[in-house]
Amino acid sequence: MTTQIFEITKAATFDAAHHFPQGPEGSPYTRLHGHSFRVEATVRGEISGPMGWVADLGELDQALKTVAAELDHGFLNEKPGLELPTLEHLCLYFAEALRPGFPGLCRITVSRPTISESCLLSL
Repeated sequence: MTTQIFEITKAATFDAAHHFPQGPEGSPYTRLHGHSFRVEATVRGEISGPMGWVADLGELDQALKTVAAELDHGFLNEKPGLELPTLEHLCLYFAEALRPGFPGLCRITVSRPTISESCLLSL
């Protein structure tokens, strides 16, 4: 029998401000501005345990929302690891926070839906 691999995903949202102080002079990125963000975390693996699932979706949901809440309505540049708060660094921030509790974490996607931008980190 072939091993079946599944992926489960949960999403959360947060709103936060940031700026890029080292951006080109006169760039709009150097000014303080904010975005609405969406983050998705995906866990990959075989089904296991008495429930026959990859991971507890409720636990993943709570963990993801907890990290998002730490950033919500805040200034990203003030968070350790987000001094340069690019989408790439936000992906890494979420991955580092979630990986200990979810060893099957395989993907983090952070997007700014209102401006059609996203970044995907494959782990």
